[in-house]
Amino acid sequence: MQKPTTKRLWRCIRYYLTLCLVRGQANDTIRAKRYSLKKFCVWCFAQDVFTIDEVDIELMDDYMEHLNTYRKPKDNLPICKANKYALLLNVKTFMGKMYNRGLLEKNTIDHIELPTVGRPLPKAIFTAEEVEKILEQPLFFGEKGMVDKVILETFFATGIRRVELRNLDVEDIDLKQQLVRIRKGKGDREYILPISERACEWIIFYLTKLRPQLATITSGSALFLNDKGSRFRVNALSDMASRYVRLAGFKRAGACHLFRHSTATIMLDNGADLRHVQEMLGHVNITSTQVYTFVSRSKLTEVYNKTHPSALSKGGFL
Repeated sequence: MQKPTTKRLWRCIRYYLTLCLVRGQANDTIRAKRYSLKKFCVWCFAQDVFTIDEVDIELMDDYMEHLNTYRKPKDNLPICKANKYALLLNVKTFMGKMYNRGLLEKNTIDHIELPTVGRPLPKAIFTAEEVEKILEQPLFFGEKGMVDKVILETFFATGIRRVELRNLDVEDIDLKQQLVRIRKGKGDREYILPISERACEWIIFYLTKLRPQLATITSGSALFLNDKGSRFRVNALSDMASRYVRLAGFKRAGACHLFRHSTATIMLDNGADLRHVQEMLGHVNITSTQVYTFVSRSKLTEVYNKTHPSALSKGGFL
């Protein structure tokens, strides 16, 4: 890989994205970085800034001011705090890499203060009964619906991410021991999860009755195939899941991740240890799992009813 002989901003960004690709970063991660850095680059050009050595704290202060006043064209709403944080963090990381690679004599924005971002709660949490209603919807749509049914059952039984499900191969499912191997988890992690007997039965049905009709010579060992015999696109999985949420009569937003959220909160509601839920979700840091303790409702309600004076009081209104 050839290091740039110029400090031109966009040339250095392309070099940086290639470095990220060589390091094996996920396509979604690189796509997000490209979006952030392109947005920053376009803004810099409008300020007559064209090289990386012109980027300093004062310029970043102006960029933060720009992000604070920016309104999205579609709905005229401001950028959320998490989005602003990501946009600025990607610029800071990029500049740090340019310094480490010797393209900058000094990391001019190393000490930039990024905006604080709280950990947001999941936007829509579905109960077990609501998830079951969603899982019923594909049964009304013939064989295509049956394929969708198996996919949704797998999402709910495992809580895996959509890209993890997309990358599953047939041999990753141990139907006898009821285990699923995640080979390409977030950060290229590999781990093994339990999968329910119910989900295994649906997968057996899929493997014997449905997959043979979808498979082509190019399908390889991919577990879940679309109607062209290829692996699903992750966006197609989201579109499919959200369609069944609407068909179930729910106006709340929800797609593949709703099953992940529901898996975590329902397990916690039923007494699962936080560490076990962390392993189930494949979280490296338990703080990522702890967010679900704030939406695990039944345990909190039970403790509240047993301990809070207002809840223990027998007196009613008047």
